[in-house]
Amino acid sequence: MNSTNPSLCIAIAQLNLLVGDIDGNATAIIEAAITARDSLEAQAIVFPELALCGYPPEDLLLRPGMYERIDAALARLQAEVEGIALIVGFPEKTAAGIYNAAAVIRDGERLGVARKRHLPNYSVFDEKRYFIPADEDCVIDIHGVNIGISICEDIWYPEPAAQLCANGAQLIVNLNASPFHKDKRAERENIIQQRVAENNLPIVYANLIGGQDELVFDGASFVMSADGQIRQRLPDFKTDLAAVLFDEQDGQLQPRSQPQSLAQENDQNVRIYQALVLGVRDFVRKNGFQQVVIGLSGGIDSALTLAVAVDALGAENVEGVMMPSRYTADMSVEDAAEQARTMRVEHHVLPIEPAFNSFLDILKDEFAGRPVDTTEENIQARCRGVLLMAISNKKGKMLLTTGNKSEMAVGYATLYGDMAGGYDVLKDVPKTRVYQLARYRNRIAPVIPQRVIDRPPSAELAPDQKDSDSLPDYDILDAILERYVEQDEGLEDIVAAGFERETVARVLRLVDLNEYKRRQAAPGIRISPRAFGRDRRYPITSGYGRRRKVEN
Repeated sequence: MNSTNPSLCIAIAQLNLLVGDIDGNATAIIEAAITARDSLEAQAIVFPELALCGYPPEDLLLRPGMYERIDAALARLQAEVEGIALIVGFPEKTAAGIYNAAAVIRDGERLGVARKRHLPNYSVFDEKRYFIPADEDCVIDIHGVNIGISICEDIWYPEPAAQLCANGAQLIVNLNASPFHKDKRAERENIIQQRVAENNLPIVYANLIGGQDELVFDGASFVMSADGQIRQRLPDFKTDLAAVLFDEQDGQLQPRSQPQSLAQENDQNVRIYQALVLGVRDFVRKNGFQQVVIGLSGGIDSALTLAVAVDALGAENVEGVMMPSRYTADMSVEDAAEQARTMRVEHHVLPIEPAFNSFLDILKDEFAGRPVDTTEENIQARCRGVLLMAISNKKGKMLLTTGNKSEMAVGYATLYGDMAGGYDVLKDVPKTRVYQLARYRNRIAPVIPQRVIDRPPSAELAPDQKDSDSLPDYDILDAILERYVEQDEGLEDIVAAGFERETVARVLRLVDLNEYKRRQAAPGIRISPRAFGRDRRYPITSGYGRRRKVEN
């Protein structure tokens, strides 16, 4: 280490771990600890929240056999690592219940255990289902420095940090599994500034990295000095192992500034795109797949999904399939082929007209005397879904779906058709944001044909069809959806904000009616503070907001 006599060197291990892979996670922890000791000359290393089991473990925590594995993994850490203190998150089963905990291990001994006091039970979190809250604090002497240890949510409240300070802590280390959304980084840093100002102590904020089902953990760990300045950052969306050096000045620990680490990306579209790439890569790979298949339409959603998939997995692992019908414009076929060539992905064209005609022939007696409607549109989408799932099954490729948040909100998607698949890359991305992300990706390299971005969006399931035939313009729709879905505003609130009453009422009704579709949708990457699924859980069967006659 090219540094002179620091009072303390703590390593932050910003790791990408796999939920449930306790042995594999233990191995990664051991390797990081040995590297931190030998290459960084660290006296201690801090890992993310629940690092041994991964986060969130959900109902794995209810399996009795899990804790035998946890105990064995802790024993490995004690036996295989010497010369450095490990601060490791793990679930601790006791006679009183299960704690979200962190063990402090050094030279074969467990010096202490910190336990989480505040259990989040909002948004994507439901820790009260599994854990019990602690009522004690943990301050441990490491290399002559009293280090107070807190876990994630505890740092969002004044009392735990104040208590650690009162018990002699000279530094607070906070273990986190804090998931990404587009505004989260600023929220975290503002909270840590508050704790620093209240206690006049530096704080090390260590966060998890990686994708886990709908959640993406962005890392972005940092160190803040007692005067509220960020002195060091770890990268967004990347694993890292970094040394944090502290000097004693006037009786107080001061983290050394690492200017080269302080640059940060403030463009939301850049960070959202990085989250999508990491989320796809980890969902596909952690579930045992290497390759994916995507249905290409020549439209903006499948174009952006293809770009994300290639950036996440490599062109050699992505297949695009164009499935034109009688209503598919020539430009759609051409644009899908152009992007596939540009991005060097395997590309096939499978017309669905024969399958569509066969279904119509089979159903002609059932449909006799009834006009053409959305039923025929849905049959086209379901023909495509059958073909894509067949390719997925036969070739062992995960099918990525392409529906965006705007469509998922109002049900502008077909069950068992374009909703079929294993993962929805754009599930939490509103249509207006889809266009922003496409333009951002084209600034890196022009891979999405400009005509795809410029043309009016269409499902191309009927003659001369445009999305605006069925939906408000996306600028209006997305603004209403943000207020209703993410901010929980009601009809009158949204109308008072300047939106036309009839349009608002129609959009809200569509959102409520289509909960049953969303329950059957593939999981997808969360980028907003309020995504469908874990964040927003509404009943399918509900009379709230509806006027209906109840018959006895």
